[in-house]
Amino acid sequence: MTLKLVLPKGRINTKVIQLMKDMGITLVGDDRNYRPRAYGFDLEVKLLKSQNIPSLVELGQHDIGFAGQDWIYERRCEVEVIKELGFDPVRIVACIPEEWDWQEVKQRKVIVASEYKRIATDYLDRNGFDYQLLRSYGATEVFPPEDADMIIDNTSTGTTIRANRLKIVDKVMDSSTQFIANPQVLKDPGKRQDIEDLLTVMQAVLNGRERVLLEMNCSNQAIEQIVNLLPAMRSPTVSRLYNEEGFAIKAAVPKKDIQGLLPALISAGATDILETPINKSI
Repeated sequence: MTLKLVLPKGRINTKVIQLMKDMGITLVGDDRNYRPRAYGFDLEVKLLKSQNIPSLVELGQHDIGFAGQDWIYERRCEVEVIKELGFDPVRIVACIPEEWDWQEVKQRKVIVASEYKRIATDYLDRNGFDYQLLRSYGATEVFPPEDADMIIDNTSTGTTIRANRLKIVDKVMDSSTQFIANPQVLKDPGKRQDIEDLLTVMQAVLNGRERVLLEMNCSNQAIEQIVNLLPAMRSPTVSRLYNEEGFAIKAAVPKKDIQGLLPALISAGATDILETPINKSI
C-alpha cells in the first residue's frame, strides 16, 4: 500500500533527506524535481515548503510528512506527531533594536512584524501588549527601526539578528523538525502498519547515530575492570580469544562517552581497540 509522503524544501530538507538515505530509501530526481521517485519503500513523494506541510497532511492530501513545530502550531493543524526528531532546532524570539530599552517598549503601542501571525498574536496578547501586527513575507529582521518596533522571528544562532543591530529580548517558543501523520490515516490498519514499519527503521537509524561499536582485547586479569567500565546497551559481549589467554569484548557505547572512556579502557588494560560506526540499532 503506497504511502503519500510530503518532504520539506529549504532549511530542514538536508537532514531529512539524509535520514531517509540512512533508512535505505533513495530519492531520485534533480533539484528542480518536486516529485522525486522513491526506492526502498512504497512511497509517493512530493516536496513542498515546510509552511504548507501541516495543513496538507491535516487535509489528507498526504499521509505523512516532516515539518517544523512552529508551523504546526502556527497553522493550528490537527495532525499526529509520531516522532519528534529534533533536527534543525530554532527559537522563535522577540527582538528590538539593540539600543532600545525593553521595559520602555513594553509600555507603549508597538508595531510588530512577523511571518507568524498566530504565534505572534498569542504571545503579544498573553503579555498584554498594545500592538499592531504587520505580516512579513521573509527578511523580517530588516523592518526595525523604520518600519516596525519589534519582530517575532526564528533564529538558530542569532547571527542574522545581531547583523541587523537587533537584540533578543524574549523567547516565544522552541521548534524543531517533527514527523507527522494524518490522524485518519492512522485508523487504516494497512497504512498504520506501513507507518509503524517506517518508524521502526527510522528509530533504528536514530539509535545507531547515538552509539559506536567498540571492540577490544584484554587479559584475564583485566576483564572485570574493563567490563565494569563499558556502558553497553545491555551488557558487553565477551568471548575467549582463539588459542591464547584473554578475551575479546564488544559493546555498543554512546558516542558522548567515547572521549573519556578510551583513556580509561587503555589504563585498565584494553588493547587492539576498534571503533566502528553503527548504521542501525534496534
